[in-house]
Amino acid sequence: PQTLGLVINRKDPLSREIGEYYRLTHNLPAENVIEIDLPVQAGISAQQFAGAYDQLKQNTAEHIQAYGLAFWQPYKVDCLSMTTAVTFGVDKRFCASGCRSTRYSAYFNSSSSAPWNDHQLRPSMAIAARSLTQAKRLIDRGKSSRQSWPDHASGFVMKTSDKARSVRGIAETDLKRLNRFDNLEVIQEKGNELRGVRDLMFYFTGLSRVPSLERNIYLPGAVADHLTSYGGVLDGTGQMSAIEWLEGGATGSYGTVVEPCNFTAKFPNPTILMDNYQRGDTLVEAYWKSVAMPGQGIFIGDPLARPWGGYQLKQDGEWLTIESHRFQPGNYVILSAANADGPFHKLGTATLTPDDLSISLKPPSNSGFLRVDRLMRTVH
Repeated sequence: PQTLGLVINRKDPLSREIGEYYRLTHNLPAENVIEIDLPVQAGISAQQFAGAYDQLKQNTAEHIQAYGLAFWQPYKVDCLSMTTAVTFGVDKRFCASGCRSTRYSAYFNSSSSAPWNDHQLRPSMAIAARSLTQAKRLIDRGKSSRQSWPDHASGFVMKTSDKARSVRGIAETDLKRLNRFDNLEVIQEKGNELRGVRDLMFYFTGLSRVPSLERNIYLPGAVADHLTSYGGVLDGTGQMSAIEWLEGGATGSYGTVVEPCNFTAKFPNPTILMDNYQRGDTLVEAYWKSVAMPGQGIFIGDPLARPWGGYQLKQDGEWLTIESHRFQPGNYVILSAANADGPFHKLGTATLTPDDLSISLKPPSNSGFLRVDRLMRTVH
């Protein structure tokens, strides 16, 4: 919350209400709120966006790493999605006329936890809701997801009867890696719908309209999207709007605002999204990292949703276990101190494999504070 910029459209009373509820619920600093002026309509021109973009840049503090947009309209700027325009400006290299590729995002599949510092971009997500009631439900789910560490969660990647839209899949080696932890079960399945899943965290499919999406129970922080041409047209076309996922219980979704053709690079890669989300990224980080060509697609949901964030401490007699999905393979040093300011003294080291999520130790009785540092190897 300390590094998220919350963007409010002054011309939209609903935006102000959503923004205020979001700020209070997630305890954002008041100085992180940025007010801009945009027409309240589905799509706007680059000229209409230019003044608001100047306001945004001038009022964004250096520590801000990402944006939450407290409005669902406008969702399109010329040939771009609103989230692309906010993140990159009106850069026509992210547009495409017909079935063509676009510019790649430097943030795609990145390991960065500070996108502005590392890539000079701020990924954005629209806190999209057509009413304050729907917005509150969405934001409450995002809040309750944070460090919820679900005991069991299900993920489904569907291969539907719509062959043109069922172009996403997961390699067997990736499927095995995603299923290495007991609290997440990822399944690839043939079929056009899911019904009766009670712990749904991920749902990726390819249809113009998804049946029975409300007949599942979505966990707080759940991500769901459907590969189709106009899912990002939030006020609706003949195809299902991505906002219906949020109204059905999901916390995040994605859709394209103009015809993208079925380029997989223009849609979320389920493996990358699930991998980064499961490692403790926020929703806005994991979703943006999963799309190579995000120019035509809009990210919607609660950007701060984070089911596997933070850490857990478990005590068993003299033994203390520190568990975190942020741990990566490598060497770590564990230090302790009586006070938060130190001085810290080395307790020991640990070497973690790709399947390790925890470090166990016997801390001394006077160690009120522990610190775990990853040791980075420098290559000359």
